[in-house]
Amino acid sequence: MASTTHHRNKKTGAIYRYAVESYWDKEKKAPRNKQVCLGRVDPVTGELIASKRRKKGAVGEQSEPSFSKITVRSRIVGPNLILDKITEEYAIKALLDTCFGKKANKMLSLVYFLVQKGVALSRVEQWSMATQHPVEQFISSQEVSELLRDISEDERQRFFSLWMERILEEDYLCYDITSISSYAKNNEYTQWGYNRDSESLEQINMAMLFGQNARLPAYYRRLPGNISDVATLKTTIKSLDFLGIPSMHFVLDRGFYSKANIDELYKHNHKFTIAVPAGRKWVEQVMDEHIESIASPGKYLSLSKDEALYADTTLYQWGENNHRLYVHVYYNAERAAGNYDSFTRKLITLKEELESGNTIDKHEPFYKRYFIVTETPKRGRKVEYNDAEIQKYRNRYSGFFCIASNKIKRADEALQVYRNKDVVENCFDDLKNQLDMKRLRVHRSTAMDSRLFLQFIALIYISKIRQTTKGCKKLNHLSVRDTMEIMETLTQIKLSNRRKEVRSETSPLQREILNAFDVSLSA
Repeated sequence: MASTTHHRNKKTGAIYRYAVESYWDKEKKAPRNKQVCLGRVDPVTGELIASKRRKKGAVGEQSEPSFSKITVRSRIVGPNLILDKITEEYAIKALLDTCFGKKANKMLSLVYFLVQKGVALSRVEQWSMATQHPVEQFISSQEVSELLRDISEDERQRFFSLWMERILEEDYLCYDITSISSYAKNNEYTQWGYNRDSESLEQINMAMLFGQNARLPAYYRRLPGNISDVATLKTTIKSLDFLGIPSMHFVLDRGFYSKANIDELYKHNHKFTIAVPAGRKWVEQVMDEHIESIASPGKYLSLSKDEALYADTTLYQWGENNHRLYVHVYYNAERAAGNYDSFTRKLITLKEELESGNTIDKHEPFYKRYFIVTETPKRGRKVEYNDAEIQKYRNRYSGFFCIASNKIKRADEALQVYRNKDVVENCFDDLKNQLDMKRLRVHRSTAMDSRLFLQFIALIYISKIRQTTKGCKKLNHLSVRDTMEIMETLTQIKLSNRRKEVRSETSPLQREILNAFDVSLSA
């Protein structure tokens, strides 16, 4: 089986293309490869410059000067067809041109590389020669480093403003945070903090807004690694105001709940849907209103064949200004047993925090309610469970949970919107597993910010590819990486003595992928 590969001369830096032929060694009874140098690759055009041996022929053979001047250029074009279509659909190239000028094409090429390969940017060189991409020429690792240094914060923020204006209209914005570990030692943003991947490394935090209806990433912020989740929302809201983003609808996990955050959302006229912790006094008061009546057949909510629960809604007056807040109360009898166990595990963790002295500010209400703490000069601190309060909660509130919204009036709609927030969690999975962000390999903050931005743009493509393949019965088994690898066998060959380029034949699966993305191949 014949194929080609590339090798770089370490002394000169020149890149050579070799023909590789696999064969079976009968004596050693093992597969072997035979490589023959075809010539040097032009670093600018990517064309093959035939080697002298191939031009002159072997000794004793008649040379064929008419063929020695012919160069052959073969490039992978399949993935590019898909990515170009997405670029056109969302006008990404136009937005990059507006915000980044001459840097736009090279940035887009690096984004294509991340989507296709999902590996470190330092490995872009060989890919840039073998694959069709926006720059259409060789990209060196030095050029990548220079580009990462040249992208400014003002340019990035301008892009966010234009991008969010383009894709967000009456959409729900799912907000969440992930941590990205780093080996960097001289980066002011890498700090020790709560690592969501349970890794003993310094990290940065990354806050992401994801459009639930558009199913596309909308915005991100890089944050120090030691900042808590609940503290990030206020600064994110201010950043969006700075960009001139109008009123939005945030979908938030209970980890972002605090009175200050709710007040901030009201202050900036944003809509929100958020899970609220059941242990808050005001939440328990709302649940108390429904405990006796919520199990009525009239409040039965069938979600699917395997899940059903009871739901009711209270109009609550929030804060000094009596803002309207719809508090949706849900009760699931099957969930009650699970709540019992999870509540016990949480109490054990809280007790360990108290005993070690490593308390967390947002856990303070739970410390006061469910524990009795005594301190003496001789015995030190003694922590005991407040069994009366614990049993009261278990007996009365197990199986209950609440979602609050200042926009959605119906309990079933609020639950659906809240549960659909997992799109942002899938986005983080893509970031780490598809786009080589399990570890940060850049050390300076300027390069790190540019790297994160390119990852964000790549996430737009990843999200669209997944959305398209999952919507097609014949393709819904394919991952994004599978889709790109299948398209990589579609190549285009250009002979210097011919004007027309020749494209390889498409397979049935490739045609199915192209049809799903509405890509037509010209004859």
